[in-house]
Amino acid sequence: MSTQTPVKFQDHYMVLGVQRKSTAEDVFQAYSKLAAKYHPSNRETRDQEKFNAVNSAYEVLSDPERRKAFEASLPQGQVLDNPEFNSDEFFHAIQGENARRMAILCLLYDRRRLRPGVPGVSVREVERTAAITTDEMFFCIWYLKQRNLIISDDKSNLQITVDGMDYLEKHTPTPETILPLLHKLKKA
Repeated sequence: MSTQTPVKFQDHYMVLGVQRKSTAEDVFQAYSKLAAKYHPSNRETRDQEKFNAVNSAYEVLSDPERRKAFEASLPQGQVLDNPEFNSDEFFHAIQGENARRMAILCLLYDRRRLRPGVPGVSVREVERTAAITTDEMFFCIWYLKQRNLIISDDKSNLQITVDGMDYLEKHTPTPETILPLLHKLKKA
């Protein structure tokens, strides 16, 4: 009885360092550079395993039918795993992240300052108060928790930490930056 060795998945695009939309010429150029680099005759950078991986990747990506079959075999999530950072939208989003995080810190700081006996703010209240999308809010909350600037209490309400207060006081934002990110609330 023979046991087959499991075949390890290889992302041919990653091996060659090319995008899914790369042309045949792009694939060939990447292959040529890497094959020369890892070729067994190259005394400085030879690497048989990498050389084999580069050859395998080129064999698949240089053949239109094999390339199409390979792309069809990729997990759905992998289709979007080659981000391109040349869009204005991406860079604009990065610039806004700090302001969104600071807006959430300001909300939590203000709650702690005004109601120290009940400093927690529910996620729903943050969502209702902050003029940001739900995804943006959860991304900010994740980051702020990872940096220990906010925590969740035993009721899952968000609270600013001492580190969060110190951070906000050292990096005090301007009203012009924060106020557009907060809805005006009517006093009860």
